[in-house]
Amino acid sequence: MSRRQELNQIYKEIKIEAGVYQIRNTKNGKIWVAGTNNLKTINGKRFELQMGTSYNKTLQQEWKEYGEDAFVFEILEKIEPKEDPYYDLKDVISKREAFWIEKLEPFGEKGYNSVRK
Repeated sequence: MSRRQELNQIYKEIKIEAGVYQIRNTKNGKIWVAGTNNLKTINGKRFELQMGTSYNKTLQQEWKEYGEDAFVFEILEKIEPKEDPYYDLKDVISKREAFWIEKLEPFGEKGYNSVRK
């Protein structure tokens, strides 16, 4: 097996975990809550902020103002997929994200999420 094939096999065997996470500003306590089907995308979100390309302008501005060290990335919940053919992981993630947003209320002075209508 070539090195490339070996790396492809390892990649396929890596368990992908879905869940809900938050980015918390340790200086002012504001948070941003998001759900994802792959918690490894947290690294992509960090990279966006480092590059100044986040679509969340308020979060991006405060990242620039306070610096990267003022922010922590925390997993709020991991979601285990089920083998049931009627199980809709995307829907479950959306509902759990809504649960955490309702619970934590990351709006205005408390966070970076926008109020859903």
